[in-house]
Amino acid sequence: MNAMSKPIVLVLCTGNSCRSQMAEGVLRHASAGAFDAQSAGYSPAGYVHPLAIQVMAEIGIDISANRSKPLTEFLSQPVQTVITVCGKADQACPVFPGRVNRYHWPFDDPAHTTGTDAERLREFRRVRDEIRRVFEAYASGRADQ
Repeated sequence: MNAMSKPIVLVLCTGNSCRSQMAEGVLRHASAGAFDAQSAGYSPAGYVHPLAIQVMAEIGIDISANRSKPLTEFLSQPVQTVITVCGKADQACPVFPGRVNRYHWPFDDPAHTTGTDAERLREFRRVRDEIRRVFEAYASGRADQ
């Protein structure tokens, strides 16, 4: 890794449409550029869930320009930390070259919520708030290092 590049913190999930996208947005916002927050999926959905975009906008974080990416985009990049946010991604996580920090912090998948629009939105907000607490604390801890 050259001196100009920032360490990559990669958040992995199955589809890279909800949880990992929200975590990427929180990390990017909370890190103030101290590292390169990215997200990917081992089986990317190909889109960012509209309700994920909506609930993140409610807290002032814009992820509308994010895209659903395959984790293969990052296999040859200098990933420093991999954080999986679902069990399937944790099990399918490849080995990255070099010394990589790995964490597994699972969250419910709000995309699988059924019910009324209001119930689905409530679930997206609940998961967003959990992700926000965990990933803001992580970013704060990195800033203290």
